[in-house]
Amino acid sequence: MNLINRLVLFCASLAVCQLSLAGSLEQAKRIHDRLAGTAPSEPVLLQMATLIDDGDADAAAALAMENEGFYSATLKNWASPWTNRDFDVFTPLNDYSATVIGLVRDEIDYREVLYGNHIYVSNASGLSAYNNSNNNHYAELEAADISLKDTLVHRDQHSVTGLPESATSGVITSRAAAKAFFIAGTNRAQFRYTLVNHLCMDLEQVHDVTRVPDRIRQDVSRSPGGDSRVFLNTCMGCHAGMDPLTQSMAYYDFVFDVDADPEAELGQIEYNTDIDPETNSRVQPKYFNNDATFPYGYVTPDDTWVNYWRVGQNAVLGWDQSLNGEGEGLRSMMQELAHSEAFASCAVRKVFKQVCLRDAHDDDDLNQLQQMQTSFVGNGHNLKSVFAQSALYCAGN
Repeated sequence: MNLINRLVLFCASLAVCQLSLAGSLEQAKRIHDRLAGTAPSEPVLLQMATLIDDGDADAAAALAMENEGFYSATLKNWASPWTNRDFDVFTPLNDYSATVIGLVRDEIDYREVLYGNHIYVSNASGLSAYNNSNNNHYAELEAADISLKDTLVHRDQHSVTGLPESATSGVITSRAAAKAFFIAGTNRAQFRYTLVNHLCMDLEQVHDVTRVPDRIRQDVSRSPGGDSRVFLNTCMGCHAGMDPLTQSMAYYDFVFDVDADPEAELGQIEYNTDIDPETNSRVQPKYFNNDATFPYGYVTPDDTWVNYWRVGQNAVLGWDQSLNGEGEGLRSMMQELAHSEAFASCAVRKVFKQVCLRDAHDDDDLNQLQQMQTSFVGNGHNLKSVFAQSALYCAGN
């Protein structure tokens, strides 16, 4: 018989039963289960229950997040689907997911997940060093069941990966993200998956045919199947806004040996700091794939970008008016996305679903989401507090 049942039976046998004790114990267990994915030890359970009885449920939630399970299970499973195109939660730990875990643990402004010069590695002994060409460091860390809470340490990303400091952009320039989204193609995948994973919307939700199409690249046909109406009513709605933003990624690629390593397990991110002989600029050759499709389309000269979605229907995403809406390079473009209201809303919704095991479905849930988003923004974009608030809410509902 577990501790809660023993205490409940004991209380029932007394003339004066402390029903609040049983209630706080059950609430403490639910909070711990939600956050750590495992039952608490008896001392932790009792300590959490005491904190709840003393009116300090926040401290009880904080205690639950001291459990290793919050990091190696809850956070790892939360972030892992973002690191691959299949949204596979069972993908091995990597520099992307480890960096998300570290940023949440250290309560760093979560917006910097997209643009900060951050990476987390383990300081545990016996592991392979971080390597731009493989995931061994993180695979060994996970296989050895080493504590992520205790061994993950922050490093400036450029000092670990060798990218120029100005070329780093949070998890977007992690090896895992590059392998999944910079590989082949034209870098539009990186943008699309960032929208899906961090703004909770796909291209269909930002489709807007009223934007000027002057930066749509040459590889997009203006009359698919011989019908220009398809371009005007469909293709243009995404590309008119997306292509001016993905220009910020023009210097990036993921390179690997197609013949010897077709799965790109040993590939690595590449960033052009010098003139590329194929393009006579720093722009990667991939930006000129299928350039004969529409030769009069936009020819990418550099990594400057502009956000055409600041006006029109996508103004509803809540762009930060203190930013310019245009700039140079990936980092500033990702800051544009991360400082939107849509980013904050998405982060809160994803935490709620992870902790509560469901989407918000009624007015009470929606009100709770709004309160947590307001708190998230007002509390330095500290996402750890959103996990705590979600657990406290769902443990009582």
